[in-house]
Amino acid sequence: MGVEAHATNERVTGRRWTVRLDPVGRGRADVRVSCSRPACAAQVLPSAADGRTAAIAHLKAHLRAGPAPRPSVQCACRAEECHTHIRPAGPRERPVPWRCGGAVVLAVITDREGRWWQVLECCSRCAAAHPTAKVVATAPAAEAPAQARADGFRADAPAPATPGGPAATTPTFSAVSPHFSHSATAAATGTAVPQQASGPRSSAPRSAPRSARPTRKRPPRGRIAQRLVPHDLRPVALRDELTELGELFRAYQARTEPDLAVLADLHARKAEAFNAWAEVTADTGLRLDARRAEQAAATARLQHLHRIGQAPDGEGPAVVRLLTAPAQWNHARAVLAHVAENAPLPGAEARLLVLMVTLRTAQSGVGNLVGQDIKGLPLQDPEHLVGQLVESGWLGISGTVEELIASRPESPTRISVPSLTPDEDDPGPFTFGRKLRPKLSGWAQRVVGEKKLRKGKTGADVRLLALALATGADGEGRLGPGGEGIGLDALASWCAVDPGDLSDLVDRLTAADWLAEADVTGTLLTGRLTERVLPLGCPLT
Repeated sequence: MGVEAHATNERVTGRRWTVRLDPVGRGRADVRVSCSRPACAAQVLPSAADGRTAAIAHLKAHLRAGPAPRPSVQCACRAEECHTHIRPAGPRERPVPWRCGGAVVLAVITDREGRWWQVLECCSRCAAAHPTAKVVATAPAAEAPAQARADGFRADAPAPATPGGPAATTPTFSAVSPHFSHSATAAATGTAVPQQASGPRSSAPRSAPRSARPTRKRPPRGRIAQRLVPHDLRPVALRDELTELGELFRAYQARTEPDLAVLADLHARKAEAFNAWAEVTADTGLRLDARRAEQAAATARLQHLHRIGQAPDGEGPAVVRLLTAPAQWNHARAVLAHVAENAPLPGAEARLLVLMVTLRTAQSGVGNLVGQDIKGLPLQDPEHLVGQLVESGWLGISGTVEELIASRPESPTRISVPSLTPDEDDPGPFTFGRKLRPKLSGWAQRVVGEKKLRKGKTGADVRLLALALATGADGEGRLGPGGEGIGLDALASWCAVDPGDLSDLVDRLTAADWLAEADVTGTLLTGRLTERVLPLGCPLT
Protein backbone atom coordinates (compact mmCIF):
# COMPACT_ATOMS: atom_id res chain seq x y z
CA MET A 1 0.00 0.00 0.00
CA GLY A 2 2.77 2.43 0.91
CA VAL A 3 4.85 1.55 -2.15
CA GLU A 4 1.90 2.10 -4.43
CA ALA A 5 1.04 5.46 -2.85
CA HIS A 6 4.63 6.55 -3.26
CA ALA A 7 4.45 5.63 -6.93
CA THR A 8 1.39 7.84 -7.32
CA ASN A 9 3.25 10.82 -5.88
CA GLU A 10 6.08 10.25 -8.37
CA ARG A 11 3.89 10.48 -11.46
CA VAL A 12 5.32 12.40 -14.37
CA THR A 13 3.59 15.69 -15.21
CA GLY A 14 1.90 15.77 -18.60
CA ARG A 15 3.61 17.49 -21.48
CA ARG A 16 2.76 21.10 -22.26
CA TRP A 17 4.14 23.48 -24.85
CA THR A 18 3.04 26.57 -26.81
CA VAL A 19 3.60 27.89 -30.33
CA ARG A 20 3.14 31.67 -30.54
CA LEU A 21 2.74 34.25 -33.31
CA ASP A 22 3.96 37.73 -32.29
CA PRO A 23 4.63 40.99 -34.16
CA VAL A 24 8.28 41.81 -34.67
CA GLY A 25 7.79 45.51 -34.01
CA ARG A 26 5.22 48.27 -33.98
CA GLY A 27 4.19 49.36 -37.45
CA ARG A 28 5.86 46.36 -39.15
CA ALA A 29 4.15 43.62 -41.14
CA ASP A 30 6.57 40.78 -40.39
CA VAL A 31 5.87 38.39 -37.50
CA ARG A 32 7.85 36.03 -35.28
CA VAL A 33 6.91 32.36 -34.77
CA SER A 34 8.30 30.88 -31.56
CA CYS A 35 7.92 27.55 -29.77
CA SER A 36 8.35 27.02 -26.03
CA ARG A 37 10.24 23.75 -26.55
CA PRO A 38 13.94 24.47 -25.93
CA ALA A 39 15.22 22.89 -29.16
CA CYS A 40 13.06 25.06 -31.45
CA ALA A 41 14.48 28.31 -32.82
CA ALA A 42 12.24 31.28 -33.62
CA GLN A 43 11.38 32.13 -37.22
CA VAL A 44 10.60 35.53 -38.78
CA LEU A 45 8.00 35.54 -41.58
CA PRO A 46 7.04 38.45 -43.86
CA SER A 47 3.31 38.48 -43.03
CA ALA A 48 0.78 37.24 -40.47
CA ALA A 49 -0.71 34.78 -42.98
CA ASP A 50 2.70 33.22 -43.67
CA GLY A 51 3.45 33.15 -39.95
CA ARG A 52 0.16 31.42 -39.14
CA THR A 53 0.82 28.78 -41.83
CA ALA A 54 4.33 28.15 -40.50
CA ALA A 55 3.11 27.96 -36.89
CA ILE A 56 0.43 25.38 -37.73
CA ALA A 57 2.93 23.33 -39.76
CA HIS A 58 5.41 23.45 -36.87
CA LEU A 59 2.74 22.32 -34.42
CA LYS A 60 1.66 19.43 -36.67
CA ALA A 61 5.26 18.32 -37.01
CA HIS A 62 5.55 18.09 -33.21
CA LEU A 63 2.31 16.12 -32.98
CA ARG A 64 3.42 13.64 -35.66
CA ALA A 65 6.87 13.16 -34.17
CA GLY A 66 5.87 13.11 -30.50
CA PRO A 67 4.73 10.06 -28.51
CA ALA A 68 1.07 9.27 -27.86
CA PRO A 69 -0.55 10.43 -24.58
CA ARG A 70 0.41 8.29 -21.60
CA PRO A 71 -2.43 6.86 -19.48
CA SER A 72 -0.70 7.32 -16.11
CA VAL A 73 0.76 10.85 -16.30
CA GLN A 74 -0.25 13.67 -14.00
CA CYS A 75 -2.72 16.02 -15.70
CA ALA A 76 -0.82 19.10 -16.94
CA CYS A 77 -3.88 21.29 -16.43
CA ARG A 78 -4.47 20.07 -12.86
CA ALA A 79 -0.78 20.50 -12.08
CA GLU A 80 -1.27 24.26 -12.53
CA GLU A 81 -4.27 24.22 -10.14
CA CYS A 82 -6.75 24.71 -12.97
CA HIS A 83 -10.14 25.95 -11.74
CA THR A 84 -12.01 25.61 -15.03
CA HIS A 85 -12.23 21.84 -15.33
CA ILE A 86 -15.66 20.23 -15.10
CA ARG A 87 -16.40 19.19 -11.55
CA PRO A 88 -17.75 15.75 -10.63
CA ALA A 89 -21.53 15.43 -10.88
CA GLY A 90 -22.08 13.70 -7.52
CA PRO A 91 -21.16 14.84 -4.01
CA ARG A 92 -19.43 11.53 -3.21
CA GLU A 93 -17.21 11.53 -6.26
CA ARG A 94 -13.75 12.74 -5.39
CA PRO A 95 -11.20 12.81 -8.19
CA VAL A 96 -7.69 11.71 -7.34
CA PRO A 97 -5.13 14.52 -6.88
CA TRP A 98 -3.46 13.89 -10.22
CA ARG A 99 -6.56 13.45 -12.38
CA CYS A 100 -9.66 15.61 -12.88
CA GLY A 101 -11.57 12.87 -14.69
CA GLY A 102 -11.66 10.77 -17.82
CA ALA A 103 -8.92 9.39 -19.99
CA VAL A 104 -5.62 11.17 -20.63
CA VAL A 105 -5.75 12.98 -23.98
CA LEU A 106 -3.50 15.15 -26.09
CA ALA A 107 -5.49 18.37 -26.72
CA VAL A 108 -4.70 21.48 -28.77
CA ILE A 109 -6.09 24.78 -27.39
CA THR A 110 -5.96 28.01 -29.36
CA ASP A 111 -7.32 31.53 -29.16
CA ARG A 112 -9.94 32.71 -31.66
CA GLU A 113 -7.57 35.28 -33.17
CA GLY A 114 -5.02 32.61 -34.09
CA ARG A 115 -2.12 34.09 -32.10
CA TRP A 116 -1.08 31.02 -30.07
CA TRP A 117 -1.57 27.25 -29.99
CA GLN A 118 -1.03 25.22 -26.81
CA VAL A 119 -0.69 21.44 -26.58
CA LEU A 120 -1.69 19.79 -23.28
CA GLU A 121 -1.38 16.22 -22.11
CA CYS A 122 -4.34 16.35 -19.76
CA CYS A 123 -7.56 14.66 -18.70
CA SER A 124 -10.55 14.62 -21.02
CA ARG A 125 -12.53 16.68 -18.48
CA CYS A 126 -9.97 19.47 -18.60
CA ALA A 127 -10.01 19.38 -22.39
CA ALA A 128 -13.81 19.53 -22.43
CA ALA A 129 -13.74 22.65 -20.23
CA HIS A 130 -11.99 24.65 -22.96
CA PRO A 131 -14.36 25.68 -25.79
CA THR A 132 -11.53 25.77 -28.38
CA ALA A 133 -9.88 22.49 -27.41
CA LYS A 134 -9.45 19.79 -30.07
CA VAL A 135 -8.49 16.29 -28.94
CA VAL A 136 -5.95 14.78 -31.32
CA ALA A 137 -5.17 11.53 -29.45
CA THR A 138 -6.49 9.53 -26.49
CA ALA A 139 -4.50 7.23 -24.25
CA PRO A 140 -5.75 3.65 -23.70
CA ALA A 141 -7.34 2.94 -20.33
CA ALA A 142 -4.74 2.00 -17.72
CA GLU A 143 -5.17 -1.47 -16.21
CA ALA A 144 -3.96 -1.02 -12.66
CA PRO A 145 -6.47 -2.31 -10.08
CA ALA A 146 -3.86 -2.27 -7.34
CA GLN A 147 -3.01 1.29 -8.12
CA ALA A 148 -6.70 2.21 -8.09
CA ARG A 149 -6.99 0.80 -4.58
CA ALA A 150 -3.99 2.85 -3.52
CA ASP A 151 -5.49 6.01 -4.99
CA GLY A 152 -8.95 5.45 -3.50
CA PHE A 153 -12.15 6.13 -5.45
CA ARG A 154 -11.51 7.12 -9.08
CA ALA A 155 -14.20 8.61 -11.26
CA ASP A 156 -12.86 6.81 -14.32
CA ALA A 157 -12.18 3.37 -12.73
CA PRO A 158 -14.25 0.29 -13.74
CA ALA A 159 -16.69 -1.15 -11.23
CA PRO A 160 -15.46 -4.22 -9.29
CA ALA A 161 -16.68 -7.67 -10.23
CA THR A 162 -19.56 -9.05 -8.18
CA PRO A 163 -19.33 -12.45 -6.54
CA GLY A 164 -20.41 -15.13 -8.95
CA GLY A 165 -20.96 -12.63 -11.77
CA PRO A 166 -18.88 -11.62 -14.76
CA ALA A 167 -15.86 -9.41 -14.25
CA ALA A 168 -16.34 -5.68 -14.88
CA THR A 169 -15.09 -4.59 -18.24
CA THR A 170 -12.85 -1.57 -18.71
CA PRO A 171 -14.76 1.33 -20.28
CA THR A 172 -13.46 2.68 -23.58
CA PHE A 173 -12.86 6.33 -24.31
CA SER A 174 -13.48 8.23 -27.52
CA ALA A 175 -11.41 11.20 -28.69
CA VAL A 176 -14.58 13.03 -29.65
CA SER A 177 -16.98 12.31 -26.82
CA PRO A 178 -15.28 10.83 -23.73
CA HIS A 179 -17.29 8.52 -21.48
CA PHE A 180 -16.86 8.47 -17.71
CA SER A 181 -17.57 5.47 -15.52
CA HIS A 182 -19.41 7.58 -12.95
CA SER A 183 -22.31 8.09 -15.40
CA ALA A 184 -22.39 4.55 -16.80
CA THR A 185 -25.27 2.15 -16.12
CA ALA A 186 -24.92 -1.30 -14.69
CA ALA A 187 -25.24 -2.84 -18.14
CA ALA A 188 -22.44 -0.66 -19.49
CA THR A 189 -20.05 -1.80 -16.77
CA GLY A 190 -20.97 -5.44 -17.19
CA THR A 191 -22.27 -5.83 -13.62
CA ALA A 192 -25.04 -8.37 -13.12
CA VAL A 193 -27.87 -7.45 -10.73
CA PRO A 194 -29.32 -10.52 -8.94
CA GLN A 195 -33.11 -10.96 -9.15
CA GLN A 196 -35.26 -11.67 -6.12
CA ALA A 197 -36.21 -15.36 -5.96
CA SER A 198 -39.86 -16.36 -5.74
CA GLY A 199 -41.34 -18.31 -2.85
CA PRO A 200 -41.53 -17.60 0.85
CA ARG A 201 -38.58 -19.82 1.78
CA SER A 202 -36.07 -18.45 -0.70
CA SER A 203 -32.60 -17.91 0.72
CA ALA A 204 -31.73 -15.23 -1.89
CA PRO A 205 -31.23 -11.70 -0.53
CA ARG A 206 -34.13 -9.27 -0.89
CA SER A 207 -31.92 -6.70 -2.60
CA ALA A 208 -28.64 -6.68 -4.44
CA PRO A 209 -25.44 -5.62 -2.67
CA ARG A 210 -24.72 -1.87 -2.73
CA SER A 211 -21.73 -2.41 -5.04
CA ALA A 212 -23.94 -4.22 -7.56
CA ARG A 213 -26.85 -1.75 -7.60
CA PRO A 214 -27.20 0.35 -10.76
CA THR A 215 -26.03 3.93 -10.46
CA ARG A 216 -28.81 6.49 -10.62
CA LYS A 217 -28.23 8.53 -13.76
CA ARG A 218 -28.61 12.21 -13.11
CA PRO A 219 -29.59 14.60 -15.88
CA PRO A 220 -26.64 16.44 -17.40
CA ARG A 221 -25.84 19.78 -15.80
CA GLY A 222 -25.93 22.83 -18.02
CA ARG A 223 -23.33 25.54 -17.92
CA ILE A 224 -23.80 29.21 -18.85
CA ALA A 225 -21.63 32.27 -18.13
CA GLN A 226 -19.31 30.27 -15.82
CA ARG A 227 -22.34 29.13 -13.80
CA LEU A 228 -23.62 25.58 -13.38
CA VAL A 229 -27.36 25.16 -13.79
CA PRO A 230 -28.67 23.22 -10.72
CA HIS A 231 -30.30 19.82 -11.31
CA ASP A 232 -33.21 20.70 -9.07
CA LEU A 233 -33.89 24.15 -10.53
CA ARG A 234 -37.62 24.69 -11.01
CA PRO A 235 -39.50 25.31 -13.16
CA VAL A 236 -38.02 22.71 -15.48
CA ALA A 237 -38.61 24.97 -18.48
CA LEU A 238 -36.22 27.56 -16.95
CA ARG A 239 -33.56 24.92 -16.34
CA ASP A 240 -33.86 23.71 -19.94
CA GLU A 241 -33.72 27.28 -21.29
CA LEU A 242 -30.52 28.06 -19.36
CA THR A 243 -28.92 24.81 -20.51
CA GLU A 244 -29.84 25.47 -24.13
CA LEU A 245 -28.59 29.05 -23.95
CA GLY A 246 -25.21 27.89 -22.67
CA GLU A 247 -24.88 25.52 -25.62
CA LEU A 248 -25.94 28.23 -28.07
CA PHE A 249 -23.39 30.70 -26.70
CA ARG A 250 -20.61 28.12 -27.00
CA ALA A 251 -21.72 27.34 -30.55
CA TYR A 252 -21.66 31.05 -31.39
CA GLN A 253 -18.11 31.38 -30.04
CA ALA A 254 -17.04 28.59 -32.40
CA ARG A 255 -18.37 30.45 -35.46
CA THR A 256 -15.84 31.71 -37.97
CA GLU A 257 -17.86 34.85 -38.78
CA PRO A 258 -19.82 37.00 -36.29
CA ASP A 259 -23.57 37.61 -36.62
CA LEU A 260 -24.54 40.52 -34.41
CA ALA A 261 -28.27 39.94 -34.90
CA VAL A 262 -27.96 36.39 -33.54
CA LEU A 263 -25.73 37.60 -30.69
CA ALA A 264 -28.25 40.30 -29.72
CA ASP A 265 -31.07 37.73 -29.58
CA LEU A 266 -28.94 35.42 -27.42
CA HIS A 267 -28.15 38.21 -24.97
CA ALA A 268 -31.84 39.20 -24.82
CA ARG A 269 -32.84 35.60 -24.05
CA LYS A 270 -30.08 35.40 -21.44
CA ALA A 271 -31.31 38.59 -19.75
CA GLU A 272 -34.86 37.23 -19.55
CA ALA A 273 -33.72 33.84 -18.28
CA PHE A 274 -31.38 35.32 -15.66
CA ASN A 275 -34.12 37.61 -14.39
CA ALA A 276 -36.38 34.58 -13.92
CA TRP A 277 -33.51 32.68 -12.25
CA ALA A 278 -32.95 35.60 -9.89
CA GLU A 279 -36.63 35.64 -8.96
CA VAL A 280 -36.49 31.95 -8.07
CA THR A 281 -33.24 32.09 -6.06
CA ALA A 282 -33.25 35.75 -4.85
CA ASP A 283 -29.63 36.03 -6.06
CA THR A 284 -28.50 39.64 -6.56
CA GLY A 285 -25.59 38.54 -8.73
CA LEU A 286 -28.01 37.01 -11.22
CA ARG A 287 -29.93 40.28 -11.46
CA LEU A 288 -26.70 42.15 -12.18
CA ASP A 289 -25.80 39.60 -14.86
CA ALA A 290 -29.26 40.03 -16.38
CA ARG A 291 -28.78 43.81 -16.53
CA ARG A 292 -25.40 43.41 -18.22
CA ALA A 293 -26.97 41.02 -20.73
CA GLU A 294 -29.64 43.61 -21.55
CA GLN A 295 -26.95 46.22 -22.19
CA ALA A 296 -24.97 43.78 -24.33
CA ALA A 297 -28.10 42.97 -26.37
CA ALA A 298 -28.82 46.67 -27.00
CA THR A 299 -25.21 47.35 -28.04
CA ALA A 300 -25.03 44.35 -30.37
CA ARG A 301 -28.38 45.25 -31.96
CA LEU A 302 -27.29 48.87 -32.53
CA GLN A 303 -24.01 47.74 -34.10
CA HIS A 304 -25.92 45.35 -36.35
CA LEU A 305 -28.25 48.12 -37.53
CA HIS A 306 -25.30 50.38 -38.28
CA ARG A 307 -23.68 47.63 -40.34
CA ILE A 308 -26.74 46.94 -42.46
CA GLY A 309 -27.67 50.63 -42.84
CA GLN A 310 -30.96 50.64 -40.96
CA ALA A 311 -32.23 52.98 -38.28
CA PRO A 312 -33.05 51.82 -34.73
CA ASP A 313 -36.65 50.69 -34.24
CA GLY A 314 -37.32 50.96 -37.98
CA GLU A 315 -37.67 54.75 -37.88
CA GLY A 316 -36.36 55.22 -41.39
CA PRO A 317 -33.06 55.03 -43.25
CA ALA A 318 -30.03 55.11 -40.99
CA VAL A 319 -27.32 57.72 -41.27
CA VAL A 320 -24.42 56.45 -43.36
CA ARG A 321 -21.58 57.76 -41.24
CA LEU A 322 -17.99 58.30 -42.29
CA LEU A 323 -16.85 56.53 -39.13
CA THR A 324 -19.12 53.53 -38.64
CA ALA A 325 -18.33 51.86 -35.30
CA PRO A 326 -18.41 52.99 -31.64
CA ALA A 327 -14.73 52.04 -31.26
CA GLN A 328 -13.81 54.45 -34.07
CA TRP A 329 -15.88 57.23 -32.49
CA ASN A 330 -14.13 56.73 -29.14
CA HIS A 331 -10.70 56.83 -30.82
CA ALA A 332 -11.62 60.13 -32.52
CA ARG A 333 -12.56 61.61 -29.13
CA ALA A 334 -9.29 60.28 -27.67
CA VAL A 335 -7.22 62.07 -30.33
CA LEU A 336 -9.03 65.37 -29.69
CA ALA A 337 -8.50 65.04 -25.94
CA HIS A 338 -4.79 64.26 -26.41
CA VAL A 339 -4.27 67.32 -28.61
CA ALA A 340 -6.11 69.55 -26.13
CA GLU A 341 -3.79 68.43 -23.33
CA ASN A 342 -0.50 68.35 -25.27
CA ALA A 343 -0.63 71.19 -27.82
CA PRO A 344 2.83 72.86 -27.69
CA LEU A 345 1.61 76.32 -28.77
CA PRO A 346 -1.38 78.46 -27.70
CA GLY A 347 -4.15 79.64 -30.00
CA ALA A 348 -6.80 78.05 -32.19
CA GLU A 349 -4.70 78.02 -35.37
CA ALA A 350 -1.80 76.20 -33.69
CA ARG A 351 -4.20 73.68 -32.16
CA LEU A 352 -5.86 72.95 -35.51
CA LEU A 353 -2.49 72.41 -37.21
CA VAL A 354 -1.27 70.20 -34.35
CA LEU A 355 -4.43 68.10 -34.65
CA MET A 356 -4.02 67.51 -38.37
CA VAL A 357 -0.31 66.66 -38.02
CA THR A 358 -1.09 64.33 -35.08
CA LEU A 359 -3.57 62.39 -37.20
CA ARG A 360 -0.95 62.03 -39.94
CA THR A 361 1.65 60.57 -37.54
CA ALA A 362 -0.47 58.94 -34.82
CA GLN A 363 0.49 55.33 -35.53
CA SER A 364 4.28 55.41 -35.77
CA GLY A 365 5.28 59.02 -35.09
CA VAL A 366 6.22 59.62 -38.74
CA GLY A 367 4.23 60.49 -41.86
CA ASN A 368 4.09 62.51 -45.08
CA LEU A 369 2.82 66.05 -45.61
CA VAL A 370 2.45 68.29 -48.66
CA GLY A 371 2.00 72.01 -48.96
CA GLN A 372 -1.69 71.78 -49.82
CA ASP A 373 -2.40 69.99 -46.54
CA ILE A 374 -1.25 73.10 -44.69
CA LYS A 375 -2.42 75.78 -47.13
CA GLY A 376 -5.90 74.26 -47.11
CA LEU A 377 -6.28 75.10 -43.40
CA PRO A 378 -7.54 78.54 -42.29
CA LEU A 379 -4.11 79.78 -41.12
CA GLN A 380 -3.03 83.41 -41.49
CA ASP A 381 0.72 82.70 -41.61
CA PRO A 382 1.28 78.95 -42.10
CA GLU A 383 5.05 79.20 -42.66
CA HIS A 384 5.57 81.05 -39.39
CA LEU A 385 3.36 78.60 -37.49
CA VAL A 386 5.16 75.55 -38.90
CA GLY A 387 8.49 77.17 -38.06
CA GLN A 388 7.37 77.67 -34.45
CA LEU A 389 6.42 74.00 -34.14
CA VAL A 390 9.84 72.99 -35.52
CA GLU A 391 11.68 75.38 -33.18
CA SER A 392 9.76 74.04 -30.16
CA GLY A 393 11.00 70.52 -30.96
CA TRP A 394 7.49 69.12 -31.27
CA LEU A 395 7.74 68.69 -35.08
CA GLY A 396 10.62 67.46 -37.21
CA ILE A 397 10.76 67.85 -41.01
CA SER A 398 13.16 66.63 -43.68
CA GLY A 399 14.19 69.93 -45.22
CA THR A 400 13.16 73.53 -44.67
CA VAL A 401 9.76 75.03 -43.91
CA GLU A 402 9.72 76.69 -47.35
CA GLU A 403 10.30 73.30 -49.02
CA LEU A 404 7.46 71.79 -47.01
CA ILE A 405 5.02 74.54 -48.05
CA ALA A 406 6.07 74.15 -51.70
CA SER A 407 6.02 70.32 -51.76
CA ARG A 408 3.55 68.55 -54.04
CA PRO A 409 1.82 65.13 -53.79
CA GLU A 410 4.39 63.47 -56.07
CA SER A 411 7.21 64.51 -53.70
CA PRO A 412 5.81 64.79 -50.16
CA THR A 413 7.84 65.93 -47.19
CA ARG A 414 8.69 63.41 -44.46
CA ILE A 415 7.67 64.65 -41.01
CA SER A 416 8.05 63.22 -37.50
CA VAL A 417 6.60 63.92 -34.07
CA PRO A 418 8.98 62.58 -31.38
CA SER A 419 6.28 62.55 -28.66
CA LEU A 420 4.22 60.11 -30.76
CA THR A 421 7.09 57.79 -31.74
CA PRO A 422 6.73 54.48 -29.85
CA ASP A 423 9.64 52.67 -28.22
CA GLU A 424 10.15 49.70 -25.92
CA ASP A 425 9.15 51.64 -22.79
CA ASP A 426 6.35 53.78 -24.27
CA PRO A 427 4.01 52.30 -26.92
CA GLY A 428 2.51 55.72 -27.61
CA PRO A 429 -0.71 57.46 -26.54
CA PHE A 430 -3.03 55.74 -29.05
CA THR A 431 -4.15 52.13 -29.32
CA PHE A 432 -5.78 52.01 -32.75
CA GLY A 433 -4.19 50.17 -35.66
CA ARG A 434 -2.69 51.16 -38.99
CA LYS A 435 -5.94 50.78 -40.93
CA LEU A 436 -7.90 53.12 -38.66
CA ARG A 437 -5.39 56.00 -38.70
CA PRO A 438 -6.13 57.13 -42.30
CA LYS A 439 -9.87 56.84 -41.59
CA LEU A 440 -9.57 59.20 -38.62
CA SER A 441 -7.39 61.59 -40.61
CA GLY A 442 -9.86 61.57 -43.51
CA TRP A 443 -12.77 62.17 -41.13
CA ALA A 444 -11.07 65.23 -39.57
CA GLN A 445 -10.23 66.64 -43.00
CA ARG A 446 -13.86 66.22 -44.10
CA VAL A 447 -15.10 68.10 -41.02
CA VAL A 448 -12.51 70.89 -41.17
CA GLY A 449 -12.82 71.30 -44.93
CA GLU A 450 -16.62 70.97 -45.11
CA LYS A 451 -18.00 72.91 -48.08
CA LYS A 452 -20.09 75.52 -46.26
CA LEU A 453 -17.36 76.13 -43.66
CA ARG A 454 -14.93 76.86 -46.48
CA LYS A 455 -17.36 79.08 -48.37
CA GLY A 456 -18.15 81.01 -45.20
CA LYS A 457 -14.40 81.58 -44.69
CA THR A 458 -14.69 80.46 -41.09
CA GLY A 459 -11.61 80.57 -38.89
CA ALA A 460 -9.75 77.83 -37.05
CA ASP A 461 -11.81 78.39 -33.88
CA VAL A 462 -15.11 77.76 -35.70
CA ARG A 463 -13.77 74.56 -37.26
CA LEU A 464 -12.46 73.35 -33.92
CA LEU A 465 -15.94 73.91 -32.52
CA ALA A 466 -17.39 71.89 -35.42
CA LEU A 467 -15.07 69.00 -34.52
CA ALA A 468 -16.07 69.20 -30.85
CA LEU A 469 -19.79 69.16 -31.66
CA ALA A 470 -19.39 66.31 -34.15
CA THR A 471 -17.97 64.15 -31.34
CA GLY A 472 -20.29 65.51 -28.62
CA ALA A 473 -23.75 64.69 -30.00
CA ASP A 474 -25.87 61.56 -29.74
CA GLY A 475 -27.12 59.40 -32.60
CA GLU A 476 -29.94 61.83 -33.37
CA GLY A 477 -27.62 64.84 -33.36
CA ARG A 478 -28.68 66.26 -29.98
CA LEU A 479 -25.79 67.94 -28.18
CA GLY A 480 -24.47 66.35 -25.01
CA PRO A 481 -25.36 63.08 -23.25
CA GLY A 482 -29.09 62.58 -23.53
CA GLY A 483 -29.41 65.90 -25.37
CA GLU A 484 -28.76 67.87 -22.18
CA GLY A 485 -26.08 70.09 -23.75
CA ILE A 486 -22.30 70.56 -23.59
CA GLY A 487 -20.47 72.69 -21.00
CA LEU A 488 -19.23 76.04 -22.28
CA ASP A 489 -15.97 75.82 -20.34
CA ALA A 490 -15.03 72.54 -22.05
CA LEU A 491 -15.87 73.95 -25.50
CA ALA A 492 -13.94 77.19 -24.88
CA SER A 493 -10.90 75.25 -23.66
CA TRP A 494 -10.90 73.04 -26.76
CA CYS A 495 -11.39 75.94 -29.18
CA ALA A 496 -8.71 77.99 -27.36
CA VAL A 497 -11.05 81.00 -26.98
CA ASP A 498 -12.73 82.82 -24.11
CA PRO A 499 -16.15 81.47 -23.04
CA GLY A 500 -17.70 84.82 -23.94
CA ASP A 501 -16.66 84.39 -27.59
CA LEU A 502 -18.53 81.11 -28.02
CA SER A 503 -21.83 82.81 -28.89
CA ASP A 504 -20.28 84.29 -32.04
CA LEU A 505 -18.81 80.91 -33.02
CA VAL A 506 -22.19 79.25 -32.52
CA ASP A 507 -23.82 81.87 -34.75
CA ARG A 508 -21.24 81.17 -37.45
CA LEU A 509 -21.98 77.43 -37.32
CA THR A 510 -25.72 78.08 -37.40
CA ALA A 511 -25.27 80.27 -40.49
CA ALA A 512 -23.27 77.45 -42.09
CA ASP A 513 -26.20 75.06 -41.52
CA TRP A 514 -24.27 73.02 -38.96
CA LEU A 515 -26.44 73.76 -35.93
CA ALA A 516 -30.18 74.06 -35.38
CA GLU A 517 -32.13 75.15 -32.31
CA ALA A 518 -28.87 76.32 -30.74
CA ASP A 519 -29.11 78.07 -27.37
CA VAL A 520 -26.21 79.37 -25.28
CA THR A 521 -27.14 79.62 -21.60
CA GLY A 522 -24.96 80.50 -18.65
CA THR A 523 -23.08 77.19 -18.61
CA LEU A 524 -24.38 75.03 -21.48
CA LEU A 525 -24.76 74.95 -25.24
CA THR A 526 -27.89 73.03 -26.29
CA GLY A 527 -29.26 72.26 -29.71
CA ARG A 528 -28.70 69.65 -32.38
CA LEU A 529 -26.64 68.99 -35.48
CA THR A 530 -28.49 69.43 -38.75
CA GLU A 531 -29.27 66.34 -40.80
CA ARG A 532 -26.83 67.56 -43.45
CA VAL A 533 -23.80 66.98 -41.19
CA LEU A 534 -25.01 63.93 -39.27
CA PRO A 535 -22.81 61.60 -41.44
CA LEU A 536 -19.77 63.40 -40.00
CA GLY A 537 -20.83 62.78 -36.40
CA CYS A 538 -19.36 60.37 -33.86
CA PRO A 539 -22.39 59.59 -31.67
CA LEU A 540 -22.10 59.30 -27.91
CA THR A 541 -22.81 55.72 -26.79
